[in-house]
Amino acid sequence: MKTFCGRANPTTGAMEWLEEDESYDYHQEIARSRYADMLHDKDRNVKYYQGIRAAVSRVKERGEKAIVLDIGTGTGLLSMMAASAGADFCYAVEVFRPMANAAVKIVEKNGFSDKIKVINKHSTEVTVGPDGDMQCRANILVTELFDTELIGEGALPTYEHAHKHLVQEGCEAVPHRATVYVQLVESRRMWSWNKLFPVRVEAEDGEKIIVSPSEMENCPGVPSVCDIQLNQMPSSDFTILSDVVTMFSVDFSKPVRSASTCYRVQLEAIKSGKAQIVLSWWDIDMDPSGKINCTMAPYWVKPTSALQWRDHWMQCVYFLPNEEAVSQGENVYLTAYRDEYSLWYKLQKAREEENKADVRVESPVCRCQAHLLWNRPRFGELNDQNRTCQYIKSLVKVLKTDSVCLCISDGSLLPVLAHYLGAKQFLKANHLEDKIKILEARPESLTSSHLEDKKISVLLGEPFFTTSLLPWHNLYFWYARTAVTMHLASDVTVLPQSASLHMMIVEFQDLWRIRSPCGTCEGFDVRTMDDMIKNSLNFRESKEAEPHPLWEYPCKSLSDPQEVLTFDFRRTVPQHCLSAEGSLNLLRKGKSHGAVLWMEYHLTADISVNTGLTQISNDKGNCEWNPHCKQAVYFFSSVIDSETQTDLPSAVTYTINFDPKTGEITMDFKL
Repeated sequence: MKTFCGRANPTTGAMEWLEEDESYDYHQEIARSRYADMLHDKDRNVKYYQGIRAAVSRVKERGEKAIVLDIGTGTGLLSMMAASAGADFCYAVEVFRPMANAAVKIVEKNGFSDKIKVINKHSTEVTVGPDGDMQCRANILVTELFDTELIGEGALPTYEHAHKHLVQEGCEAVPHRATVYVQLVESRRMWSWNKLFPVRVEAEDGEKIIVSPSEMENCPGVPSVCDIQLNQMPSSDFTILSDVVTMFSVDFSKPVRSASTCYRVQLEAIKSGKAQIVLSWWDIDMDPSGKINCTMAPYWVKPTSALQWRDHWMQCVYFLPNEEAVSQGENVYLTAYRDEYSLWYKLQKAREEENKADVRVESPVCRCQAHLLWNRPRFGELNDQNRTCQYIKSLVKVLKTDSVCLCISDGSLLPVLAHYLGAKQFLKANHLEDKIKILEARPESLTSSHLEDKKISVLLGEPFFTTSLLPWHNLYFWYARTAVTMHLASDVTVLPQSASLHMMIVEFQDLWRIRSPCGTCEGFDVRTMDDMIKNSLNFRESKEAEPHPLWEYPCKSLSDPQEVLTFDFRRTVPQHCLSAEGSLNLLRKGKSHGAVLWMEYHLTADISVNTGLTQISNDKGNCEWNPHCKQAVYFFSSVIDSETQTDLPSAVTYTINFDPKTGEITMDFKL
């Protein structure tokens, strides 16, 4: 059965109706899931197995039957661990039907069907009793309900319900407890993801400074956590202002409360600076003694231990509502507020007495709209002075005193820059409300009266659009330029004048794991899961590139970067397809995991802005990437390992097609 789905095409801007298979959503869910990443997380799996064995032993030593409740079972892995550790019976709860069906097959394949019952329900709907889903309450509670923030996937209400209705009082829990840690830091780089810094513009009549309005300056931002691979953040990009302290712990073996609350700790500043950021992570103890510990601590906290790479649990960056100057030796009070699903922080100099029971916890809300329009990388991009300088240099080249400019980009500072640099026509904080006209119209709906019957002499774009996911989605600028052709002067200057698509073959240090089959996990056969993911990828996703911020995911180049397609914005979008065929020679030994693609925008003939590779930093081919943009990654279905091949250089051949009707770029690679 087919169904019609409406979607706004991010490249062409058109509203489209696509005929999709009814299982499209399910395939997307599986293909984009992080199940493979979790199964590859050796540290997590080993620690869970150790914790489960210990919990089963403690119950058996008391002369009781070991009855396990596994909430969010996924593949059934933790239930199979419990059964093989000697549990008498396991109830494995999984709400996602395709996953529950896979768990049934995996449990059967591993010979545990008589010991494990898979229940396809939300745990809050599970019944207990002679005619219920569970015959009796469990005395061992096993779960893996955590995200990077610990509580973002609803762990607290799930535990609260389980203790009330599904497990015995005094049950064993794996994990036994979770502890959240915090550290106060100053970081211009991370702070630039949350506030707009002043922009300096050198104009003919002196330096001008673009400042953000006070409501933006004082806005607390959005409450959603910023989760990143902190292990890729160099220590030169932040200054530590406090020791690591425990913010709070949750004991999962006892009844859990999900109601909103707050926690307060006293910190001593170990260095003077501006307190801007709270870095946070958690660990879990799989046993009551804390001997079996799984931690998300970043590299500078546990410098001696080998770091386990994982993408399903990372570290958290929280932005304080305002930066606060602290002096070395000064005591400050950090408060963590939480509701059922999220956390946020406040720093105070003096202790404020608050009755915890009466605390009214309201999460921060963006009042300036900027945090709703710009995501964190976009704030970082707007604050990148080097990037801004490229635009200023190119604007100086093309603007005249009588230029009439039209800027097509989302939430861009280009109109303000253009005005300061002398454009005649084109915001309260910078007193430009009479100089810049904001047109609330789509490009194709633009009329002469919108433009006061003037012809556009300079068409500007970064280009940046909030709907863009993949690098080439910003080609919407080209479609917009085509739509406004009738309003352009015959000698119009278009900035950027063109764009090019670039590509390179890479070996990933770790990111390959999210696409790699697992086979067996801790001795259990999970190939059913591998097949399920592969089937969903083959449905569509394996033929598509996906966006990843590669500054967080180290890789090395195996080929030189190559320009594969160019798009000339001085002309309208062509009717015919643009195609490129060729090959990339593999110059270094390594595993060819996939191709990375990115865009470069040529503002003028000699000034460009790059959204991808910034440099290959050494002979090993280690890559450095634009930190404000996501690059496109196309994973190869089979990996070529040139470590084992003697006849270097081998090559990867490619075919790339741009279809102007759909705005889509399709690609095919042969190894």
